Amino acid sequence: MHRHFDEELRQLKGELEQMARLAQSAITEAVEALKKRDGAAAQRVIDSDVRMDSLELVIDDKCLDLIALHQPMAGDLRFITTAIKLNAELERIGDLAVDVAQRALELSGKPELKPLVDIPRLAEAAKRMTGQAIQAFLNGDAALAKQVILADFEADELKRAVEKELIYDYMMKDAATADRAVPLLLTARHLERICDHAVSMAEDIVYMVSAVVVRHHPEEL
Repeated sequence: MHRHFDEELRQLKGELEQMARLAQSAITEAVEALKKRDGAAAQRVIDSDVRMDSLELVIDDKCLDLIALHQPMAGDLRFITTAIKLNAELERIGDLAVDVAQRALELSGKPELKPLVDIPRLAEAAKRMTGQAIQAFLNGDAALAKQVILADFEADELKRAVEKELIYDYMMKDAATADRAVPLLLTARHLERICDHAVSMAEDIVYMVSAVVVRHHPEEL
């Protein structure tokens, strides 16, 4: 029975890792569609979200079955309940990637406002933080989870840089740029929210590993 439980835990880890890969791919593809103002590519990201929605349900069901059938204690129970939380965060990350794809659709067919620099950097931060959070979970690595939390400052700074440039260098100087600047502003906010979800995952992982609450308590890092 214990061997069967361990195998199910391994499967759960694999499915969460797959969920994270799908989320990271969606971010990459959505931002590429935005850079190229490619409506067809953006629509593919939107259409592919059903895969993450389906996998989220599979993972939730597996977690509930593990709790009901095996009645895990202590560390195993904390692992499974954390998996439930991370699953929801990853699904929301997928939804935010879809939001980025929607912004790409809005810009498709319109002339480029400016070469994108900070938005792709913000997207890379979002993907990195998401990947690191999942690796921290799989390896029980509180130190890596804390790195994700501390990286949120970089994401906030990049979002602010995007906002400052678009508002002051474009919209305030020429109101006619608003229809192209606003989708980029929203994109930066979507990507920064992805980073926030990665931070939430990391905070849950720190608690899972060390039973230390760092949410709203940065002095604990």
